Amino acid sequence: MKRAFITGISGQDGSYLAELLLEKGYEVWGMLRRHSVPENQTSRLNDIGIFDKIRLVYGDITDLPSLINVLRQCQPDEIYNLAAQSHVRISFDQPAFTTLADANGVLNLLEAVRVMCPEARMYQAGSSEMFGNECDSDGYRRETTTMRPVSPYGCAKLYAFNLAGVYRSSYNMFVSNGILFNHESPRRGLNFVTNKVVAGAVQIFKGQQKFLSLGNLEATRDWGHAKDYVRSMWMMLQHDKPDDFVCATGISRSIKELCVEVFSKLTMDYRDYVVQDKRFFRPTELHDLKGDCTKLKETLGWEPEYSFESMIEEMVETRL
Repeated sequence: MKRAFITGISGQDGSYLAELLLEKGYEVWGMLRRHSVPENQTSRLNDIGIFDKIRLVYGDITDLPSLINVLRQCQPDEIYNLAAQSHVRISFDQPAFTTLADANGVLNLLEAVRVMCPEARMYQAGSSEMFGNECDSDGYRRETTTMRPVSPYGCAKLYAFNLAGVYRSSYNMFVSNGILFNHESPRRGLNFVTNKVVAGAVQIFKGQQKFLSLGNLEATRDWGHAKDYVRSMWMMLQHDKPDDFVCATGISRSIKELCVEVFSKLTMDYRDYVVQDKRFFRPTELHDLKGDCTKLKETLGWEPEYSFESMIEEMVETRL
């Protein structure tokens, strides 16, 4: 039985990944930060019925001794680092904490792995935000595209991405970077735009609110389903060598198109309910994101099971 250790296990991706690994027969360990209301942290794990099937331990990505202690106990075969301050807009409000968690935290984990379990395979969660507004001549971002982030979050993730590569080459560690584009699901937090739109539209449909306030409706993103994307994480660690892989759908849609799709499923016109609010605009906007996952498909055989439409339908139906 393989043993996997997941940081950020209580988040959207962590819950889907834990489910997948349990189905594959893994012993799954997860790390939680100490919280005064622990049931809020583990609600996703309780809701999907796996809380009692995994081993949860306290630790923090910003606390190196706690990481060393957890890895000493766990001695994992595979490590998935999903812990982060993961909201791009909030990274402008909390740049120091974002850097501490998303950049220095990865350094802590790499050092802990190097010391305690250097033979373990590690997945580092990168982000499409690392590219910023750079893209290739065809409009796509791929593994070889220049990275020039435009947010504190993107900068922290790029530092971690490069650091993972340094540890891979310097210490012969198996560390793979996943460059995942936006991925959503019914388990997505309500402060992320997809579930914010879905939850708001359903509330309006039920007569429980009148309007939905959003930021830039013209920004476009490449949206896939988290369940598909965590499967790519696992596939990266089953490969015969560590590498970097983009995971994306290759299709870019605007926030406005997202609103059209969600509200139309409820037989409503978004224009009657959506208002723009400058509070939700970013100081520096990333205008368009679209990824090319050819390498992931050809090397590992990954294919998504969800379409954008089926993902949105699942998200809406879950809230009705």
